[in-house]
Amino acid sequence: MNAMSLLSVNDLHVAFGETEVLRGVSFDLAPGETLGVVGESGCGKSMTGFAIMGMLQRPGRVTQGSIQLEGRELAGLPEKEYRQIRGQEIALVMQDPFTSLNPMMRVGDQIAESYRLHQGLSMAEGRVKAIEMLDKVGVPSPAESAQKFPHQMSGGQKQRVVIAMAFACSPKVLIADEPTTALDVTLQAQILRLLRELQEKEGTGVILISHDIGAIASVSHRIAVFYAGKIVETGTSEQVLRSPSHPYTRSLLNSLPRAGQDRLESIAGSPPDFAQLKGECAFADRCALRHAKCDVEPQPVSMGDGHLVACYRADEVRKLEVGASLNSIGV
Repeated sequence: MNAMSLLSVNDLHVAFGETEVLRGVSFDLAPGETLGVVGESGCGKSMTGFAIMGMLQRPGRVTQGSIQLEGRELAGLPEKEYRQIRGQEIALVMQDPFTSLNPMMRVGDQIAESYRLHQGLSMAEGRVKAIEMLDKVGVPSPAESAQKFPHQMSGGQKQRVVIAMAFACSPKVLIADEPTTALDVTLQAQILRLLRELQEKEGTGVILISHDIGAIASVSHRIAVFYAGKIVETGTSEQVLRSPSHPYTRSLLNSLPRAGQDRLESIAGSPPDFAQLKGECAFADRCALRHAKCDVEPQPVSMGDGHLVACYRADEVRKLEVGASLNSIGV
């Protein structure tokens, strides 16, 4: 564990039955840092968040590795102890505010419940705090809004309520899993700006999970690129987006829309079946640079200054041109 780390994940493996869906995930998160996690659907992004939160559904389980919060081991922690951590030390913002909120409870009461459970306040005291929190996240007329049920609010307002619930107890780590997916472009920008502002005030470490590289680029200090249950490239946003050194990262960037383009580029082939992986590079069948070494999965190598890439031909990939205009995504 890095001495400066708030959260340290080391060699994390998660399996469902005999099939591994996380295959040795490692990263550190510092206080006040945003780590952007990007990759295709099914690559292990959300599963990593659920593992950190202790929310894996059976038969899913952590089979190997470590999850440490300020040096305290969380992997294998009894559920009773994990409940004291969830919401208070580590909080989660899900992608769908429509299902994150209880439709039968007023939103103020839902936020107040967090204060009751984690800070021992009465519901009356919690409601006062809830109104303050709704005001902090920019919900209009917070006292009136606290009396509303979720269906009486817009999608953007509901997502602000979910963020208010997440930040209510000033968590040390916030996991934001696709927090803008259900919102239009204008609201996406507002929610990301809100997350950044709250994070800067609270010093919270944020893991932002998204398939949207633009969203990741706009707020992240570092980026971890996931593929088939592993991190294949990680580094600062500048390193990963301006000097992509894994063929998959480069393909993701080349698939972004750009001016004068008639059609979007795509990545050939399909993601692998996890159950069929036998120790080879998981991206090899989709990679134009495949060669004999790729029959053995590569380990991350340093490209300098903390930029790690799991590819035998990383130096060659780094020299290739990236077709997308990175200025268009905020880099």
